[in-house]
Amino acid sequence: MHNLPAFSEITQSGPLGMITLRAKPDCVGLDAAIKAATGCARPDQRQINHASGQSAGWMSPDEYLLIVADVRAAMTAIDQALAGQHYLAVDVSDARAVFDIAGQGAQVLAKLSPIDFDKLGPTELRRTRAAQVAVAIWATGADSYRLICFRSVADYVMGLLRHSATTELV
Repeated sequence: MHNLPAFSEITQSGPLGMITLRAKPDCVGLDAAIKAATGCARPDQRQINHASGQSAGWMSPDEYLLIVADVRAAMTAIDQALAGQHYLAVDVSDARAVFDIAGQGAQVLAKLSPIDFDKLGPTELRRTRAAQVAVAIWATGADSYRLICFRSVADYVMGLLRHSATTELV
């Protein structure tokens, strides 16, 4: 195998505070809980909202990914806003790995995921696959992306990303 220079920079980010919040969309206090935990409005379907370095992403009709600076404070805010409601909030910070793909990120990811990056909106979050594993992907800038996967497959995903970043599309 040849050691080709990468045309994109792949970095595995340090740990991020992440909470999976599960609740029915009509749950009383859901909007307030997401706002209190992240400073963001509840995201629309397949969207991610950002505010002050924190994010709220739509993962499914009853699931949100909250990226927060302080997990304990966010969990307390969620508990207070959703007191008496049926919901689940779990700290998944240690269970996820985060990758940033900078420069020609669409070209790197297009080889791994069935996403049409020409149609991916700037605030769109997509749950998809990178080769054989589940991931979430969203844009972080001009042709730069963030990818989150399960930590148990982080080495595999890093290998995929590095290989994809050294092999030009024909």
